[in-house]
This record gives sequence, C-alpha cells and structure tokens, in this order.
Amino acid sequence: MSLPSASGKFPLNPVPAQAGVGLKPVHYREILETRPPIGWFEIHAENYMGAGGPPLHYLETLRLDYPLSLHGVGLSLGSADDLDRRHLTGLKELVDRFQPGLVSEHLSWCTAGGVFLNDLLPLPYTDESLDVVCAHITETQDFLGRRILIENPSAYLAFKASSIPEPEFLAEVSLRTGCGLLLDINNVFVSAENLDFDVDAYLDTLLNTVPPGAVGEIHLAGHHINRYGTEIIRIDNHGSEIREKVWALFDSALRRVGATPTLIEWDTDVPALATLIAEAGRAENFLKKFQGAAKAAKKEKALAGVG
Repeated sequence: MSLPSASGKFPLNPVPAQAGVGLKPVHYREILETRPPIGWFEIHAENYMGAGGPPLHYLETLRLDYPLSLHGVGLSLGSADDLDRRHLTGLKELVDRFQPGLVSEHLSWCTAGGVFLNDLLPLPYTDESLDVVCAHITETQDFLGRRILIENPSAYLAFKASSIPEPEFLAEVSLRTGCGLLLDINNVFVSAENLDFDVDAYLDTLLNTVPPGAVGEIHLAGHHINRYGTEIIRIDNHGSEIREKVWALFDSALRRVGATPTLIEWDTDVPALATLIAEAGRAENFLKKFQGAAKAAKKEKALAGVG
C-alpha cells in the first residue's frame, strides 16, 4: 500500500539510515550554536501542537538543517472509543507544517470515555482489538495522507484474553493497513525478560512475516531494573545509557533488516547533549557496518548480473 506524502511548507526531507536523538528544549540553544553532527532529530508531536512560542520557533529553525521524525504519544490507536478528531487535526497541521520524514505512533491506548490517561496502556491481542487498531490506523493514514509507523510496546503482564502473539499481531496490522513498523529494541528486550519469551524467535516471526521494508525506524533506550525479593521487573524508563544486551539485540536486528534510521531515546533525567551524541555515535558504528554490507551485496549482485 502506497500513500502520498502531504504537501506543506518544506519539501519532504527523508530521515537517513543514521543515528538520531530526541530533540529536547534544554538542548535547543546548544544545537543552534554548535550544529552537532547528528543524522536527524525526533520530536514528540504533542509538545509542538501549540499556536506559537519558543518550541515552534526553534523547530522552524532546526528543521532547515536536520531531517525530522515525528513521534506521537496521544492518538490512542488501541482505544475502543473513536479517535479524537481534534487531536488528529492538530497532528495533521503539525505534519503539514514541518513535513517530517517519518511519523509514528504506539500500539497502545490512553483514552476512555473522553478522559485522557497519561500513560501508554497495553491492549489484549484479539481479533476484536486487531479490527479496532487497523480501523484507527487506516483512518489516521487517510486523514494525514501518508503512511505511519507503529511501535511495539514494552510489556509487564500478559492478558489471559490474548489469542494472537504480539509479533503476529503487529505483522497482521502492517499487512492489513500498509503501515510500517517502529521496532523498539529495548521494548522487545524488556518484554522478553518480564514475560520470559525468546527474543530471537520474536524477531524471526515478526520480520519474516511483515512486508519487505516495513521496519522504517528503530528505537534504542535504557531501562531500569526493579527488584522485589527474588523477583525482577524491567521498566522501560528511557532514563539511562543503553544496556549491553540491548546493543547485542540491536546488532541481531540489523542483521535481519539492514541499516535503518535509529533513535537514541532518552526522555527522563535528560543528560548533556554530548552524552546523547556519544550514544548516537555508538549506534552509528553498528549502522555503518551494515551499510557497508548492503553496498557490497548490491555490488556483488550487479557483477553477477553482468557476468
């Protein structure tokens, strides 16, 4: 399924298969003054839905030099309620104005009966919830006039009612709606540790089922470990450096999908910009390895064709 990109003030600026970081207000001035070698920035849509003010001013300026990915947290695609048309309209206005290279949302819900719940809540994976999510994604894509990416959640419990494994659910969402996937590596790891499933089997099922090229962005983040006696639960808090096992899983995912735009996601206890740049640099080293492999494979294929 191919969707046109919306027209707007700027031409569409694709997000490269490089490492990016989240754009934080505390770093606005430093970024403008130093123009760091970052591949792209990601913003949370809801932080820029105002009518004006410093955030939009800085974003207007930075948008001229850096590609953008727009990441929504409040659309509530998994809610049984209808989508909030005011929120959807605000999202479209932002997309049309800044023309981000990528637009994404979560496989979750956060509204009920007109009440907004300040969290990304899980949903059971059933045929009914699959129909609801697909209908909401289709409505969103039609309204925006472009494809969106859907992010896999972090999980702390499993619903007894769930009848469809998460990777199969995500793959079916992509197949039905034509949406892409935002593969959050930390979320896969956190969920696997909390619910005791095999991460490699998860990736194999998901990536062997979705259409080629469905994964449009990757997220990397830190997480916190809570201990309750002998029990451990991992919390996706986006507030620390990425753990080594998550880096290893990132490497494993890239072997399957190739170099893909990758975000260093750090939303709490935001560190100095230099720390984010260092984490992005490490991700960039992984990406370069697979960019080189992709170029070599392409060259080998071309030579074989000539012969």
